[in-house]
Formats: sequence, C-alpha cells, structure tokens
Amino acid sequence: MFVDEAVIYVKGGDGGNGLVSFRREKYVPFGGPDGGDGGDGGNVYLVADENENTLLAFRYQQRFVAGRGANGGPNRRTGKRGEDVYVRVPVGTVVWLLDGPNGRPVEIIGDLTEHGQVLLVARGGKGGRGNAHFATPTHQAPRFAERGEPGEERWLKLELRLLADVGIVGLPNAGKSTLLAAISAARPKIAEYPFTTLVPNLGVVEFNDERFVVADIPGLIEGAHLGHGLGHEFLRHIQRTRVLIHLIDGLHPDPLGAYDVVNRELVEFDPALGEKPQVVAVNKIDIPEVRQRLGEVRSRFAGRGVDIIAISAATGENVRTLLGRVVEVLRAERGRTAPAAPQEVVLRPTAQSQVRVRREDGVFVVEGEPAVRSVVMTDLNNPDAVRFLRRKLARLGVLRELRRAGAGPGSVIRFGKIDVPWETLTAEFRR
Repeated sequence: MFVDEAVIYVKGGDGGNGLVSFRREKYVPFGGPDGGDGGDGGNVYLVADENENTLLAFRYQQRFVAGRGANGGPNRRTGKRGEDVYVRVPVGTVVWLLDGPNGRPVEIIGDLTEHGQVLLVARGGKGGRGNAHFATPTHQAPRFAERGEPGEERWLKLELRLLADVGIVGLPNAGKSTLLAAISAARPKIAEYPFTTLVPNLGVVEFNDERFVVADIPGLIEGAHLGHGLGHEFLRHIQRTRVLIHLIDGLHPDPLGAYDVVNRELVEFDPALGEKPQVVAVNKIDIPEVRQRLGEVRSRFAGRGVDIIAISAATGENVRTLLGRVVEVLRAERGRTAPAAPQEVVLRPTAQSQVRVRREDGVFVVEGEPAVRSVVMTDLNNPDAVRFLRRKLARLGVLRELRRAGAGPGSVIRFGKIDVPWETLTAEFRR
C-alpha cells in the first residue's frame, strides 16, 4: 500500500536528575558534597533509507520517544546517557514542523534526499547538575541539585516526494501507464477507463547508455489544484523531476485545450512546475482516426511554438524517438543544475537568551531559554534550590521585567509548562 503522508510525535529523552550526596568515608567526617550529574536524554533522528518506499509504517506507530538519562550517583558519578532513537524514512521525505497534533505546517525543517542522510528532530534534555557543582566558599554544603531538563517534543508531518528524473503528466486515460510499461520494466495497472492509476508508479529506463527514473502520476483534471480528482494528491511527486513528458490523448476532441488544462493545473499547484522543460507527445496514433487528424493537431501546436512527437505507446511506434528527445533535454538539465553534495542535516533550536514577558489569559508568560530552563530544572519543593533560583532569576533580569509588565502579589508566572506563584519568586529576596 502506497502512503505518502504521515503525522508523528517525537520527543527527546528527559535528562536524569542530579544527586544530593555527601562524601561519607572513615576518618573523613566532613567530606563535602559529591553528588554526580544526571545523564543527558537521548535524541530522536530521522534517517533516509533507500530500502523504504512508503510511509505506511507510520499508520501503526506515531510516537517515538528517546531514552531518559539516568540519575547521577555518589562520588560524582554521572548518570548514563539515554538511548537515541533512529526512525527510518524513505529517501525523498520532506519534514514539516506542525503547531500541534492536528495543526498546520509551520516550516520545513528537513529534506532527506540522499541515502544515509540524518536529521535531528528532537534533542534530549540536559542532565541536572549534582550538588557538588553548587559548593562555594560561603556555602560549602549545598543540599539541593538540579532536576533533569525535559527533552524537546514536536509534532511532525512527513511528506514523501518521489525522486524521479522524468515525470509523465496528462489528463486521465491519455496512456501514461501504457507508456511507462513500454519504456521500463514497471507493470502498472492498465485499463480503458479514467483514473486506472490511483497511486504514482516508478520505472527505470535505460536508453543510449543513459539510465533515469520515470514517474507516472494519476491523471489531472481541471480544478485538480483545488482538490478535484486524484492528481492533486500526487503532484508533489513531480516537483523534484527535471523534465516532464506531457502526454496528450490523440482521441481528445480538443488536444490543445487538454494541453492548456494540464499546464494551468501545474502552475496553480506550484509555479515552479510551469518552468520545467516539457517534451510534448500525442498518443494513440495507431488508431486511424488519430492519424488522420494528426496534421491538423501538429499545426495547431506549432502555432504555439510547441513541437510535438506523435507516438503509439501501445505499439511502440516513435517511442524511441520520444526517449531520444527526453534524454537530450535531461542531459542539458543535468548539466545546468548539478546536484549539491549530500550532507548531514541537523535541526538546532534557536536559543532565546533575552528575557521577554507577555501577558496571556491573566498569566505572565516568561520567554527566554536560560530563564525557562532554570525554573524547569529546579526542585521547587526544596527551599535551598528555590533560594538559588531567585538569585539566578534576579541576575537574568527576570524579576525586573516581570515588575515592568505589571506582575505583583497574587500573580501567576509561567515558565514553559510550569506555573509559579509570584510569592515563590520574591519571598526572602529583594533586588
């Protein structure tokens, strides 16, 4: 079953908690803090795999969560790092960031076009620091440690775009599948009714020492870009092609009109498709009626400056001529647009160091990675940890910005997913 879209949830592993521990050893009565750090959480990666050809597997598994880091140990022992998760996707997968499980796409964060290409999609959280990190000359026995940072979590839309050199487009029943079967070893379903092809088909063509991949997509109808018919669902699969074979049904009452309909739909879906070079072919010349009107059809296209090739995909007549023209155009396009060298793609979060405060539904929302991370990694039930947090937030200017925004007694302050009362941030400390 061919599936070319899927929505998945990915989450990096949470970091392990730091440990509160003191050295306990014979003849060393005041050994000092020796709590170790928690291990970092694992990451989630997408890996392009040429052995995968559909997104069907994501119908049955949508959640991918990396391993959690282990907690820190005594004697400054660092916890074990969480296990990474590698999710294999077909080559040609485009990755969209969504704003929720049923949300709209926000931006493309990756395009996996080479076998083995790796994309980091969810970073694991940092492990919390043990109490050994917080010892100072004036505070030699800290009784608090950091909690592990939660891993990043995202909803992603995976969109498969087939990697083909040549795409065959046309109205339904133009003979696209017959042509694909004639020029390659592909065996798509062929019948004498529209929309026989329900999913894209790929075939490998070898001609004159040239080897290239051809994609046949379901037929287009007028209004396809608005969701009519089937072709709009698969037009993305020809976005990567270099050359289009525009196949026209010789029995169509208005071949030039059919040509215009398809081109209009291509441009409406993606203007870049209208810029791709086309090799135009009129099919079914093995039928006497088509052969008789061929001169008229050729002259009408010539009036537009379009040179057509008359073929019969069923008998193979002039198919080699068509392939020769396709190879000529394909070589020119390859020379003009050389592919970039493959590289590993890494999605890195944008750090927001500047503190900003906004009001939302009566809650003061603090933005800025250092401030949010500090609160998230603090054990708010530990008085010593909270006192340390107050000093840190004051240094970052968080309290000053909150007061400017109008926060005060009774206010609720939100850091990420954690709500903190104003009194927790300000009691016993003034700045």
